[in-house]
Amino acid sequence: MEQAEYERMHAVEDRMWWYRGLRTLVAAELARALARSVASGPALDAGCGTGGMLARLGVGVAGHPTIGLEYDGAAAAMAAAKAGRPVVSGSVNEMPLGDGSLAAYVSLDVLCHGGVDPARALAEAHRCLKPGAIAVFNLPAYDWLLSAHDKRVHNVRRFTRGQARALLAGHGFRLLRLTYWNTLLFPLMLLHRLIGSDDRASDVRDYPKWLDALFSTALGLERAAIAAGLSLPFGGSLLVVAARDE
Repeated sequence: MEQAEYERMHAVEDRMWWYRGLRTLVAAELARALARSVASGPALDAGCGTGGMLARLGVGVAGHPTIGLEYDGAAAAMAAAKAGRPVVSGSVNEMPLGDGSLAAYVSLDVLCHGGVDPARALAEAHRCLKPGAIAVFNLPAYDWLLSAHDKRVHNVRRFTRGQARALLAGHGFRLLRLTYWNTLLFPLMLLHRLIGSDDRASDVRDYPKWLDALFSTALGLERAAIAAGLSLPFGGSLLVVAARDE
């Protein structure tokens, strides 16, 4: 992303409904999966941006210390300051980490980025994770929903459930959970895409408090359904929880 987008993210990510909802969902699913894993080592936020997810995870999750990895040096510095956690400079395509050194790998809207090769990134995740370790991915859904926002943040691909399943299984991961989410707001998202112009600004911004609260409530209902074991049939994003093959 361009520096302006990182600065925008850094400024609003702690209060915007989307980031709060995503991170609450991911933190809960990661902790649940790690509680059933015997792998030891740190949990890595791979492509941690300006550090919002890393800060949300805190110093540790399910007994595992947290660290970050970020390609952009300025964003890495923001993340380290915001989260108070170590942040390694490097690419998810070629991580400066040892074989089998991680208990968990978190990837939030990273495999969609133009600078990322999904196959290489997954091969690197597999290399660095211990057998039985946990990987959690958030992926934007449906290529036909590529938008002005995607262009602003250099996203070049989106995924279906079938594509995500094949990609993970083909790189040595066993799926534990796979569900769409951002389902209740999907009609609004679709309308926003249809009427929006190609030069529209990024969707990362402050929203009116009443609208932020409404959107947050919708995501809260979906989190409860996912926590209960339900898989949602469609949505703007995909949540994938997987384990590295033993």
